[in-house]
Amino acid sequence: MIVSNEAPGFVVHVVDDDPAVCNSLKFALEVDGFNVRTYAGSADVLAAELSHGGCMIVDYNLPGLNGLDLLRELDRRDVHLPAFLITSNPALHVRSRATAQGVAIIEKPLLGNQLSEAVRDSFARSGRC
Repeated sequence: MIVSNEAPGFVVHVVDDDPAVCNSLKFALEVDGFNVRTYAGSADVLAAELSHGGCMIVDYNLPGLNGLDLLRELDRRDVHLPAFLITSNPALHVRSRATAQGVAIIEKPLLGNQLSEAVRDSFARSGRC
């Protein structure tokens, strides 16, 4: 049994249409003590009741809405969580748009503890850990 060191209600929301990626991110983040929920795509996230404490890890290449469009729609719905976009070799327009939306990009392949450290930093900035 994994016990979270994070504040109750503080959740890492992982959105990726690849089940293997979702499962591996969930496992790795739970090993690091985070409470994790996974979603297979934009529609699943938009239908979910999201906690207002936590952060989002969103794949850019999702069916339907891409990751940045999903985050923009969540923002429009007043769901404002720190977000990390995971993608391989992001094009300049993706980088520019992510910067404009205040979304950090973490490039695949994910190396070392880069993602966990980014999540932990976002929790620390919010005063939750």
